[in-house]
Order: sequence, then C-alpha cells, then structure tokens
Amino acid sequence: MNKWIRILAALSVVIAFAAPSVQAADATAPAGRYKVVFQVSDNDPAKWNLALNNMRNLQQDLGRDNVELELVAYGPGLNMLKLESPAAGRIAEALASGASLVACENTMTNTKTTKAEILPNVGYVKAGVVELVEKQRQGWAYIRP
Repeated sequence: MNKWIRILAALSVVIAFAAPSVQAADATAPAGRYKVVFQVSDNDPAKWNLALNNMRNLQQDLGRDNVELELVAYGPGLNMLKLESPAAGRIAEALASGASLVACENTMTNTKTTKAEILPNVGYVKAGVVELVEKQRQGWAYIRP
C-alpha cells in the first residue's frame, strides 16, 4: 500500500510542476492573424488619412496576410465614405489591399443617405457602435486615431 501512496505522491508532484508550464506555453502561443478595428466618427480628412495610414502600416509591418482590418464609419465620419469624399482614392486603395470599410446604417437613416451615395465596395452594418463593441468582445484590437 505504501508503494502506491509514494507513486501517487510522485505523480501529483509531476502534475503540479507540469501544469503551469503547459499553461504558460498556451498563453504565449500565437493567436493567429491580428485583428484590428478602427473607428472614424469625424468628418475630418486628416483623421481619415491617419486611420488609412495606420491600416497600411499594419499591413506592411505585420504582413498583409497576417492582419485583418476593418474601419467602421458612423456619425459625421460617414461623409468620408460618400462618392464625393476627398479620401475616395485612399479608401479605394484600402479596399483593394483587403481591408474592410463599413458604413453605419443607423447614421445613413438619420442623415437620409442612400447606398447609391456611398463609394463602391463599402460594406454596411446596422449600428457602427454595436459593430465596434462586438469586434472588441471578439478580441479585436481597437484604434481610434
């Protein structure tokens, strides 16, 4: 009987020391692609350029295939997604690079903006703020330039 007690005691010591190292290894394991969501709620070309520069820099520094980017525009920021936007060329470049840009449909409704007034290839979400909260809850990094 003493033999079994010694064996169980030895096993419990091994398990006690092994478990933290397994947990530490899991904590440092790569989590896959970086996921970053940007908020632009200002009708300010400088803020838009900053956000688009940040997105481009992330793709260059981390590798385009290693990062998933989404920019959420709502409130006054929605104007920068309109056809006459001064950032239209930059937005087209961001979309072509694989980034996602989405417009808030609540803002569109409140400002009487139609999808025909929005740049091509832009996505839509019901509520920009809800989209930001959901992305953060899913572990996305949040940037507001």
